[in-house]
Amino acid sequence: MVEASPAAARPAESDLLRANRVLGLGIAFALLLLDQAVKWIVTNILQLPERLTVEWLPFFQLNWVPNRGVSMGFLTAGSATQRWLLVGLTAAISVFVFAWLWRERRRDDVIALGLVLGGALGNILDRVRLGYVVDYADLHFGAWRPFLVFNLGDAAITIGVLLLLVRALLTRERKPPRENV
Repeated sequence: MVEASPAAARPAESDLLRANRVLGLGIAFALLLLDQAVKWIVTNILQLPERLTVEWLPFFQLNWVPNRGVSMGFLTAGSATQRWLLVGLTAAISVFVFAWLWRERRRDDVIALGLVLGGALGNILDRVRLGYVVDYADLHFGAWRPFLVFNLGDAAITIGVLLLLVRALLTRERKPPRENV
C-alpha cells in the first residue's frame, strides 16, 4: 500500500481553493450586477424617485429612500468629506471580506462571503456614483415594519452574515478535552 505524500495532497487543496474563489467571486459579481440592474429598473423604468411609492402587495411596496448613512441611520454622511470617509470605511470592510473569501476553504462560508461582498460592492458603487445608497424595498404587515427600507444588496449582506453566524454557532468543531499533565 502506497501512502500519498503531503505534496500530492497540495494540488487537491489548491484546486479546492481555486474553485471556492471562483464560486465566491462569481456570486459577488452576479449579485453586484443584479443589485445594480434592479436599482436601475426601480429608478428609471418605475420612476420611483418621482412617484415615491409603488404598492405591490398588501405587505410589500416600493418606497424611494436615498440612504446617506449605513444601517439604521448610523453614520449619516452630511458632507462630501463624510461621504468619502464612509466609502473608505465600507471599502476597507469589503477588502477584509475579500481576503477572508480568498483564503476560505469551506464552501458554505464562501457562498455567504460572496453574498456579503456582492451586496457591499453594490452599495459602495451607489455611494460613489450618487452620494447615497438607493433603498426601495418596504416589507410591512399593517403598521409593523420588521425592517427599514432596504435593497437587494442589503438583503444579501444580511443573509450572508446570518449564514456565517449560524455555521459558527451550530457547526463549530469541538476540541477534544485536554488531559491534565
